[in-house]
Amino acid sequence: MLKINNVSKTFNRNTANEKKALIDLSLSLQDGDFVTVIGGNGSGKSTMLNAVAGVISVDAGKIYVDADDVTRLPEYKRAPYVGRVFQNPMMGTAADMMIEENLALAYRRGERRGLSWGVTKAERDIYREHLEPLKLGLEDRLSDKTGTLSGGQRQALTLLMATLKKPKLLLLDEHTAALDPKTAKTVLEITERIVERDNLTTLMVTHNMRDAIALGNRLVMFYEGSIVIDVAGEDKKQLTVEKLLQMFDSVSESGAVEDSLLLP
Repeated sequence: MLKINNVSKTFNRNTANEKKALIDLSLSLQDGDFVTVIGGNGSGKSTMLNAVAGVISVDAGKIYVDADDVTRLPEYKRAPYVGRVFQNPMMGTAADMMIEENLALAYRRGERRGLSWGVTKAERDIYREHLEPLKLGLEDRLSDKTGTLSGGQRQALTLLMATLKKPKLLLLDEHTAALDPKTAKTVLEITERIVERDNLTTLMVTHNMRDAIALGNRLVMFYEGSIVIDVAGEDKKQLTVEKLLQMFDSVSESGAVEDSLLLP
């Protein structure tokens, strides 16, 4: 469903601030894979996500989604392929629009726009049906402005919008990092339910090692623009934070674990 072939990306090339963000990176995901991605700041994980989403262009290599070459497609042309949830809960929704209007935008993604009623009664029924399992009471607040919701509610709504029209690939960019622990737990539970229900191929970047171990069927760790650990299946089920840190310690060139990886 996703194939990254020998992708490289360097920022500020030939300057004092040159940074090799991705170095000959290759990664393949099968249909239905839920891959968690961890690594320290500047390790390349978010650059990889941005390259897949089309936010940045790559210097070399190819990116395929469902066998289609999307390497040179701009971000808006990847919308039929990719759903994304950002770290900032405010980025995925329009604050001055009602909940139902936000959902309507997501529901019409990839369709031609014309002159018609903005939200039909039939659509409202669909939105209520999708909101009810979130257990946040949003199904009874369709006419509320999204800006009145809490950060967790907005992030849950963003997640629903990203998956309302089942994407070929779901990108989660540290989507619980800005939430308090209790709210983050709720959003992660909702994430797991939606991904499992719709069998979504998913890449989830996180700084939380316990979440990375607990969720998904595969875990990859980035270090200096490359993947240094790739664990799946039964091996992943046996992982603990301590084992993962030991693995990283053994493969990193310095032999020392970065402080930024020692997170709860």
